[in-house]
Amino acid sequence: MDPDRASGVLLGLACGDALGRPVEFSAADEITAAHGRLDEMVGHGTWNQPAGTITDDTAQALCIARSVVDEQAFDPADVADRFVAWYNTNPFDIGTMTRRALSRLESGEPWDEAGRAVWESSPEGQNAGNGSVMRCPPLAIPFAESPEELAAVSRDSSRITHADPRCTEGCAVLNLTIAGLLQDVDRPLQNALETLRPAVPDELDGALRPLARGDSPESLKTPDSLKTSGYVVHSLQTALHDGLRAESAEEAIVTAVNRGGDTDTIGAIAGAVAGARFGADALPDRWLAAIDETAELRSLADGLVEVA
Repeated sequence: MDPDRASGVLLGLACGDALGRPVEFSAADEITAAHGRLDEMVGHGTWNQPAGTITDDTAQALCIARSVVDEQAFDPADVADRFVAWYNTNPFDIGTMTRRALSRLESGEPWDEAGRAVWESSPEGQNAGNGSVMRCPPLAIPFAESPEELAAVSRDSSRITHADPRCTEGCAVLNLTIAGLLQDVDRPLQNALETLRPAVPDELDGALRPLARGDSPESLKTPDSLKTSGYVVHSLQTALHDGLRAESAEEAIVTAVNRGGDTDTIGAIAGAVAGARFGADALPDRWLAAIDETAELRSLADGLVEVA
């Protein structure tokens, strides 16, 4: 596996997260009015943090990566413990379902029960957020050559907080797509969907299948109409569209973030995909210099390659 492209997965995720953080929840026209086309790390804005600050997307991805490197395996109980330790630092940004699940884990519920309990008690419309797909890409590196195992660990990583099949299978689809990119598979998204069939829920499959076939944006949806909500199906469709179709890593991330909405998460997912395509060397140095965690992310990527 190319170490630069493995590093690209983690660093691309962090770049998309940090670029999107100050404009999270802003509409596209609001971003344009304030920044023109946002392509620089800026401070303040949403959450009032310094330029280059990561959010819960990268923070939880770090928990997963550290766990796999330290344990030399995927141990969901250990990952859950690390999530709880992070939760106890009072992070400024954390999703509702994640907060509820981690609160239950902190109270002693097993890792494979807390997320399910939250899901079962949540009404439709509040039960399939993007909080697990945003953090799962580190798993694509060590398990890239074992698609069945990668699908299994991806689902389990989601179940800690997000047990809806759209989330668990969404993590599997995303990670198999990233693994396919790392291995230079033709049509990696289509390959991922075929590998996982029939487990992928119809709504998720229907949103991704035209993109996987390589259909034109007009037949998929016009790019401007791709949705940017926190719903996992919307986030995956939009981020995969930008991550797979852009002509550079920077273009993928900038395009995703400037769409507005859940900018940090859609930017993070698109960044992980684009990082797998183009490698860490393709990410702007000015972005990487602004992110405090860059050196650790590079080291963890190397460690994940060694686990593989």
